[in-house]
Amino acid sequence: MRAVSLAAALMLVLAGTAACGSSDDKDTAAPAMTTGAATTMAAPTSAAAMADAPFGAGCAAVPTDPANAGSFTAMAKVPVGTAAAGNPVLKTLVTAAKQANLVDTLNTLPAGTVFAPTDAAFAKIPQADLAKVLADNKTLTSILTYHVIGEKLTPAQLAGTHKTVQGTDLTVTGSGTSFTVNGASMVVCGNVQTANAIVYIVDTVLMPKA
Repeated sequence: MRAVSLAAALMLVLAGTAACGSSDDKDTAAPAMTTGAATTMAAPTSAAAMADAPFGAGCAAVPTDPANAGSFTAMAKVPVGTAAAGNPVLKTLVTAAKQANLVDTLNTLPAGTVFAPTDAAFAKIPQADLAKVLADNKTLTSILTYHVIGEKLTPAQLAGTHKTVQGTDLTVTGSGTSFTVNGASMVVCGNVQTANAIVYIVDTVLMPKA
């Protein structure tokens, strides 16, 4: 009888241990599944945020105050011609666009990609040559429209050969956050959103082939 009682007691202990182990397994697994699901749900939001974010060392020159007309927040709310006018590093480009009567053209683009040379990019051109270009509306228009593509190109779509509004092609190489246009002009601040276009600020003026 004693042997039977001991055996029965042992079985009860083992059964209780198994039951506790089963409960612990469930308790441990549930949070892991919850955490995994939360991580999976958060990933697309993070990727989407990164896809819309400007990139490049040159972005540091852009004002951070959302109330400033040159900030990324303000630029995203207005068309590209107006957006460029508020950016402190694009003053020469805006002057040239006004000279060529292209601001309204840029603002009414249904969608576009604009390679915007910085003031420093224009400064690379000898003053006499720059003055000559600014005085020649036909040449100026050709150069400026060569910086515009008639569709929005995200960073993932940027590399490749694209036809410009001027009519000839330009070629972008690179990937991620590092791009070069026509083998010489570096994108220093890219993926800048405006109401109708994506802007890639570049460090060298692009010249169409003769």
